[in-house]
Amino acid sequence: MGKDAYVSPFSTRYASGEMQYLFSEDNKFKTWRGLWVILAKSERALGLNISEEQINELERFQNEINYEDAEEREKEIRHDVMAHIYAYGLQCPGAKPVIHLGATSCYVGDNTDIIIYRDALRLIRGKIISVIGALAGFAETYKNLPALGFTHFQPAQLVTVGKRAALWIQDLMTDWDELDHVLDNLSILGSKGTTGTQASFKELFDGDFEKALRLDQLVAEQLGFARIVPVSGQTYSRKTDSRVMNVLSGVAQSAAKFSNDIRLLQHLKEIEEPFEPGQVGSSAMAYKRNPMRCERMAALCRYVVADAQNAAMTASAQWFERTLDDSANKRIAVSEAFLAADAILNLYLNVSNGLVVYPKMIERHIMEELPFMATENILMAAVKRGGDRQALHERIREHSMAAALRVKAEGGKNDLLERIAADPMFGLNAEALSAEMSPELFTGFAAVQTERYLAYVNDRLAKAGCEAAAADIIL
Repeated sequence: MGKDAYVSPFSTRYASGEMQYLFSEDNKFKTWRGLWVILAKSERALGLNISEEQINELERFQNEINYEDAEEREKEIRHDVMAHIYAYGLQCPGAKPVIHLGATSCYVGDNTDIIIYRDALRLIRGKIISVIGALAGFAETYKNLPALGFTHFQPAQLVTVGKRAALWIQDLMTDWDELDHVLDNLSILGSKGTTGTQASFKELFDGDFEKALRLDQLVAEQLGFARIVPVSGQTYSRKTDSRVMNVLSGVAQSAAKFSNDIRLLQHLKEIEEPFEPGQVGSSAMAYKRNPMRCERMAALCRYVVADAQNAAMTASAQWFERTLDDSANKRIAVSEAFLAADAILNLYLNVSNGLVVYPKMIERHIMEELPFMATENILMAAVKRGGDRQALHERIREHSMAAALRVKAEGGKNDLLERIAADPMFGLNAEALSAEMSPELFTGFAAVQTERYLAYVNDRLAKAGCEAAAADIIL
């Protein structure tokens, strides 16, 4: 395709080759043919008049798709499934009579979608696990490093850098659990016929309902699915699409929160995303180090969160046993949600593997605010020396207001400690006050919480690694 036609940025800039292939035309149509082979094999096993030679012929051309024949035919009949049945029949004249026997278009269309969702969710799962692993290493490294906490983006009690990373991990762990739940319950449609009654198979199997049930089981087993949609219209319920999209939306929500935190921390010069030696931050301002990866993450996350509503509206708009206003919509909305989620996680992994921490800047910001946070400790120390708590509380309030005014109105240094040291009511000199200023005294159980949580996370990661090795999945 030349430069004079629209090309999706997911193909040229964002999504991985693996995810792009899962949603490619080639993967879709090869899966269609695989489903026709499975159907013919299953029908033969259940006693229909299908020969081994016909099966062999179908298998011989399963992955050699004559696209030109199919495309030419579709121009004439305006039906993609029938066009590909026709093209397959040209290659397999002996098996032509049994291709798609008893099935409706959704046998290939819907089952293929579910197969692709399963494979794409597995790819997403592996990337979530990889990001969690990277963040777990980061959290372990910085579990003890105090940092200024924020509520409402206003300075609050201290946390640690590792504890904050544990919050990012926890969000992704929630997504991992939800993804596994959806993946474990993903059901194949099977072969249900035009309105879900299996009427064509009742005819083929001479009214034997058990054979119709067994047909679904054989199809599911060969596709590697443990679950089959028990009842359906022509399609599986489009709530399945919505459910899958909600998983992707959850991943996007977690990634967006992370990307926003990093963007704010980069503004504070405390933590930065990776920045290559030759990278350009601005066309005009050469000194700039814009958080472009996290900004891209935020943009794609917003797209996925919004796109999930698309699937919800489509599910709610279906009529009776089938309506086709889902088709054009879902082939765009679902595929691009997966491509975007894939791109988000690629960025997330890149950023989390290359975060740059500036402890001196973190310490500077702590020390600018710590005197205010330490006032309770200072108050208690002065009371222990015989001071009157109520009188001291009022005096420390006055000193705090004056110090804050100096910082905000005059741009001066926070001199609260100097004011208290000079006030004889407190009886505390600079050395005594300095002893109350160690940031580690103000992080609570942040480090211990992080250690405890990481033990759980690392156990899950280890188990996932064993599962992946057993299944030959690359995380």
